[in-house]
Amino acid sequence: MSESLGSFRAWYLVALCCVGSFLFAYDTGVVGGVLTLPSFQNDFRITKANQSNVSSNATSLLQAGAFFSCFFVWPFTARFGRRWSITLASLIFNIGAIIQVTNTHSLAAFYVARVISGVGVGMATVIIPMYSAEMAPKQIRGQLGSMFQFFFTLGVMTSYWVDYGVSLHLESTTRQWQIPIGLQLVPGGILGLGMLLTKESTRWLAKSGKRDEAMQSLIWIRGGDSDKVKEEFAEIIAGIEEEERITEGLTLKEYLLPANRYRFIIVITLQIGVQLTGNTSLAYYAPQIFKAVGAGDQSLLISGFFGVVKVVSCFFFLLFLVERIGRRGSLIGGAFLMGTYMLIIACLTATHPPVASQTLTSTSAAAIAMVYLEAMSYNISWGPVPWLYMSEIFPSRIREAGVAVGTATQWLFNFVFSQITPHAINNIGWRTFLMFCIFNWALVVYAWLVIKETKGKSLEEMEAVFGSSEASVDAEKVHEGVRDEIH
Repeated sequence: MSESLGSFRAWYLVALCCVGSFLFAYDTGVVGGVLTLPSFQNDFRITKANQSNVSSNATSLLQAGAFFSCFFVWPFTARFGRRWSITLASLIFNIGAIIQVTNTHSLAAFYVARVISGVGVGMATVIIPMYSAEMAPKQIRGQLGSMFQFFFTLGVMTSYWVDYGVSLHLESTTRQWQIPIGLQLVPGGILGLGMLLTKESTRWLAKSGKRDEAMQSLIWIRGGDSDKVKEEFAEIIAGIEEEERITEGLTLKEYLLPANRYRFIIVITLQIGVQLTGNTSLAYYAPQIFKAVGAGDQSLLISGFFGVVKVVSCFFFLLFLVERIGRRGSLIGGAFLMGTYMLIIACLTATHPPVASQTLTSTSAAAIAMVYLEAMSYNISWGPVPWLYMSEIFPSRIREAGVAVGTATQWLFNFVFSQITPHAINNIGWRTFLMFCIFNWALVVYAWLVIKETKGKSLEEMEAVFGSSEASVDAEKVHEGVRDEIH
């Protein structure tokens, strides 16, 4: 009974946290469609001359707020814990959403609101993967960690269909754009209030010296007290004590240890790799890209089904693949498949260029099918795995810094590629897809040489995986010691 209750609580806790990932995706996706609505353009006096600038600013300012918040939230969560950090992120995001949904007739106010929402979203993207990894049982940590990407795909899909629905069924009044933006407040409220019904991170409590509370937190998330829980808690404490013994207090020395330097390099390059796959660019500019491969006037509808495909593929990965093929295998296989599909798209659009006046042709349909397959491959590899991997490879005492640096890299290069992609599509056309093909195949080599498998390992065992012999913990020896004490 206790194991099934523990599994339920773990899934419930991570699903609740990942509402923040849904927010991140929905907020990013919905604004692109809202900016094209005549009602929004009338209320904020947007003209054809400044429309592209407004679109670019709305995206960029959210990313800027998110990027800088990564560095603010790192010391905050180290001091106040994961729950209060997520609650604060929810509050800040909701303040931004309320200003966005208010018809101020001022683009400046809308831009300020985007920055505020970006700060909230950025904080959430640092804390959620970390909190999930610290509370998840190691047997299903891959599945639970992949929920971050699953909820992200849900948010993107929901934003596509909400935009499509209000453009089709609502009159061109202020309410038409307020509904899609205002809907953000629902998951925003659920995220903040839901944190009041959970426990603080076991590992954060243990690291902060609150061992009784840490034990109670672990008992709650595992569904009850048992010998296994005592062994796991002893392993957590042993790992923290070993880290403290090596570094004698958190100093620059700990960040510069060879194994930790290597891990910082991995999270930075891994998050750059996510952008090099080309999938974030596809997500931001799906309608534009579908037009580029010949979808014509049906690009918005095809974008909606694009969102559905991503949700289904990520859900399949989460349930059946992540704990079977592991982190390294999925990154290698996913990058190879994405490169192949990008090459086919490049060949199809180069040999059969889409004509604006034409309806959907068989070549266009084939290119669109390849875009769908590329997105499916991404969502069983480079979509979920980097968030999971980044949150699980660092030792407890520098996990906040490691995840913050990785997330900040994600936001920075997210911004860079969101600025490059529309110009690339307009100026080099099919060669954009060829460029992403080369990037993806380069990532196959990168994953083969750099990524170490972490499937089935506890967070404390990562020291041995990454060759940090000084701070590694002999888990079996710790477990034996606990069993001797009990019996």
